Amino acid sequence: MSPPLRKIIHVDMDAFFASVEQRDFPELRGKPVAVGGASERGVVAAASYEARTFGVRSAMPGAKARRLCPDLIFVRHRFDVYRAVSRQIRAIFESWTPLVQPLSLDEAYLDVTDNMKGEASATRIAEAIRAEIKAVTGLTASAGVSYNKFLAKIASDINKPDGIAVIRPSEGEAFVAALPVRKFHGVGPATAAKMERMGIVLGSDLKTLSREQMDAAFGKFGGYLYWAARGVDHRPVNPDQERKSIGCETTFAPDLTTRPACIEALLPLIARVATHCDKHHITGRTITLKLRWSDFRTVTRSKTLPEGVRDAETICHWVEALLDPLMPPPMGIRLLGVTLSTLEADDRAPPAQRELDFG
Repeated sequence: MSPPLRKIIHVDMDAFFASVEQRDFPELRGKPVAVGGASERGVVAAASYEARTFGVRSAMPGAKARRLCPDLIFVRHRFDVYRAVSRQIRAIFESWTPLVQPLSLDEAYLDVTDNMKGEASATRIAEAIRAEIKAVTGLTASAGVSYNKFLAKIASDINKPDGIAVIRPSEGEAFVAALPVRKFHGVGPATAAKMERMGIVLGSDLKTLSREQMDAAFGKFGGYLYWAARGVDHRPVNPDQERKSIGCETTFAPDLTTRPACIEALLPLIARVATHCDKHHITGRTITLKLRWSDFRTVTRSKTLPEGVRDAETICHWVEALLDPLMPPPMGIRLLGVTLSTLEADDRAPPAQRELDFG
């Protein structure tokens, strides 16, 4: 299966929300800043690099962030401003190519194989885009350049912040062989732990599995992993992609046996869902709780609301309401998940490859 010959750039703004705040309010520059709420149910939507040195991360409960960094400065989000800056950045992307697939307000894939300015080098395009973003917005961006989306996204994180990395077709397979599997896009903590139990630590370990073994171990995800372990990703840059749901789940060892333990485990899942909604500026009307008992029976409970929601506190309220009829648990709980669906845009004020010329 020969992959399409593409030149893909993944652009990711550096600590976007927090950087906008530091740009607009000079007194915040050089200080640990978190955009979001400091309350028990508040969520960190973004953290400055100064805050990240203390372990503060996006989707983290605000109370935990405050414990990690007592001097952390919380600021309220200004999504109207972030959206305006995102539109400026999107205009820069679209001056190069119509094939732009936004992942959120602050990151996107670009297919520049056939670009509107006739530039042969994807690396020079990425550098020009980063320079334009800095000139227009005053903010820095990092970029990854490669021949597919999987590697471009990984590359954009290599030299953050304000950096660029290139993975050429001749380098892709060797790069993936040395890559820890926990850094594969889509591999979460539970999957990474499962791989570790199987003796899979690096991409080279993953590559030893046959397609049948991949499918047996990882289900539908196995096909993606089989090709990713070989540096192959056929997915095109899709400017019209529409997401149908947003969800997170995690598996526990040992099993959970009490309601407080379940609530504690659900909070970071809810935080990640809420943060994703904020970044995409979307809401969902259907909240679903997924629960798997220790005997592997799975149950789901859903609530559809008259209006879309996206804030962590509201989602948490309904998740607790869905959980309570299942408490106390008749047996151990090995998995919990939270999904938001019936999504819609929220416009209201917020609450094997041939060498290509990569330059």
